[in-house]
Amino acid sequence: MCEYPTSMANTSELGESSSPSFHNYASAASAVKLASLGLIMGISLLGNASLSLLLLKDSSLHKAPYFFLLDLCLADVVRSAVCFPFVMASISGGSAWPYSTLCCKLVAFMSVLFCFHVAFLLFCVSVTRYMAIAHHRFYYKRMNVCTCAAVICMVWTLSVAMAFPPVFDVGTYKFIREEEQCTFEHRYLKANDTLGFMLMLAVIVGTTHVVYVKMLCFVYDHRKMKPAQLVPAISQNWTFHGPGATGQAAANWIAGFGRGPTPPTLVGIRQASHPGNRRLLVLDEFKMEKRIGKMYYIISLTFLILWAPYISACYLRIFVRGAPVPQLYLSAAVWMSFAQAGANPIISFLFNKELRLRLRACFPSCLGTQTPMEPYCVT
Repeated sequence: MCEYPTSMANTSELGESSSPSFHNYASAASAVKLASLGLIMGISLLGNASLSLLLLKDSSLHKAPYFFLLDLCLADVVRSAVCFPFVMASISGGSAWPYSTLCCKLVAFMSVLFCFHVAFLLFCVSVTRYMAIAHHRFYYKRMNVCTCAAVICMVWTLSVAMAFPPVFDVGTYKFIREEEQCTFEHRYLKANDTLGFMLMLAVIVGTTHVVYVKMLCFVYDHRKMKPAQLVPAISQNWTFHGPGATGQAAANWIAGFGRGPTPPTLVGIRQASHPGNRRLLVLDEFKMEKRIGKMYYIISLTFLILWAPYISACYLRIFVRGAPVPQLYLSAAVWMSFAQAGANPIISFLFNKELRLRLRACFPSCLGTQTPMEPYCVT
């Protein structure tokens, strides 16, 4: 539990703080920061909690890609509920940390933990998305609940391993007044150990996008393949002859395309139902996997866009001794990294038709009339 320290540092160290205009500017800036962070926290808690409840409630969403999305949402909920209130407290206290040093280290540990967790999980998701497109049969055979749980546990273990060493003053966690949060103290590379952590984060994020580029190249290459030319067999009393007489007609009957009496050699074999859906099953699954892959790529791209300004400022501090970072730029970069916590549910509902349909079906009272619960084919 965080406790107040015995002595508080005097926050009015700067001579300009006695100026009324400076007080007005600082008050307005603090109000804007508190309002924007409160809005981000509200959107994050409401959006991620709603999406998590939907993923838990709807059994049709109990599959691999949505297990990972559930883990992302729950992590963002914890980050918003635990870390953001301390940032708001430091803003309200005049850009000063009002709690103990141990509490600062714990908050910084959790902030870094959730950052690396998102990066590692999005990388693992990119690999599974590539497998779902390029190695479809292997993916559906191996990607079960136990495999998803193992991947999620591995991600959390790696995240803890990356975030825990600074607790023991390896790349010290401190309150950074300019950022109004407890996090890494990024100094010149010869005076600090944070370079390794920043390089690891950059490598993971970069590799994630490389995997998605490889997946897009695979899809593009296979779109150029010529469709198979089907030559029907000629049948007279189930005696097949012609180019398609290599068992294709019998296979068509089993798949549900055949008409007429049962072939004598296939008596006792059940004909497949729903011939139209059966014929388009593989194509529908391919389109669904592409849609989920697109959703996750936009989530990964949003993570990169929102964190890139802050990571750039960190690299500037590490490689350039005493490099001045404009306060306005740094504040905007920090708040963009905070906004990432509320972006995932918005992206998920915007770019995933299945989630929108299931949301309307599970929460009809909040979203209008209930949609018919009929089998549908996502196109």
